[in-house]
Amino acid sequence: MSVYVLIITMAIAFLITVLISPIFIPFLRRLKFGQSIREEGPKSHMKKMGTPTMGGLMILFSVTITTLIMTGKFNPGSVSFELLLLLLVLLGFGLLGFLDDFIKVALKRNLGLTSKQKMAGQILIAIIFYFILRYHDFPTYIQIPGTSIQWELGWGYALLVVFMLVGASNAVNLTDGLDGLLAGTATIAFGAFGILAWYAFPQFEVTIFSLAVVGSLLGFLVFNAHPAKVFMGDTGSLALGGSIAAVAILTKLEVLLVIIGGVFVLETLSVIIQVISFKTTGKRVFKMSPLHHHYELLGWSEWRVVTTFWLIGLIFAALGIYIEVSVF
Repeated sequence: MSVYVLIITMAIAFLITVLISPIFIPFLRRLKFGQSIREEGPKSHMKKMGTPTMGGLMILFSVTITTLIMTGKFNPGSVSFELLLLLLVLLGFGLLGFLDDFIKVALKRNLGLTSKQKMAGQILIAIIFYFILRYHDFPTYIQIPGTSIQWELGWGYALLVVFMLVGASNAVNLTDGLDGLLAGTATIAFGAFGILAWYAFPQFEVTIFSLAVVGSLLGFLVFNAHPAKVFMGDTGSLALGGSIAAVAILTKLEVLLVIIGGVFVLETLSVIIQVISFKTTGKRVFKMSPLHHHYELLGWSEWRVVTTFWLIGLIFAALGIYIEVSVF
């Protein structure tokens, strides 16, 4: 697979997103699908009230169409199980996020789906994902990055798959809190996995899918960078989180997800630490969690927080690529 194919994939996804956004964003505004802002959040965010959300639909559309074009798999009978799994997770988690967003913005129920409903949906998709893997005799070992050590998990791999898909979707969702923050960090993470899927293994369809995500997110950033004209909502964040876990699983880079997705891990840890600290001592470690809000309340500008997190994400991605490539 030539570099030109990779560039064309990103270009098509980028153009699709950029071209449909000027049509789709006003459509969301007419439907009054505006973002609601938590009262306990940073006061500077109140000016974002009403900004169109559910822009993740554009990402899902762009990634799906670009992937099908570049893999030539418009005929359902020709779709490989890897591509089927990637689209299952992208669209399945995206539908779950859409329902959550729709309840919030259309039905005016601020909390959207209950935590139990959302978790049940995530687990169901993850279980379906696992059984499709097992039907195709997918290996159930994990490999320690930078070594040749492999651990066979057997049925324990099912638990790992569910944990990764559910955990990653929620971790990425937590990161979606500032203009361009998730779009940028996810672009970097998917780019890293795309490089590894192309260079280290190689896996054509996983590479195409990953770079289609990169292109669509870069197109989305045109409208989502500060000051954002549209937010992706849970429609996009849950889909991206589940998808990056699916890519890590299909490339057998399960452990490396913790490194390449380091920003998402830090954001999640900040929430866990904050909750445990407050419940056990009554004190907060951070001014506010997730972590990006802590730096906002320290006086950092939104753009400074976002670009700093992008840089940290880039370092994590480079480290992940270096560790894996050094094995070969």
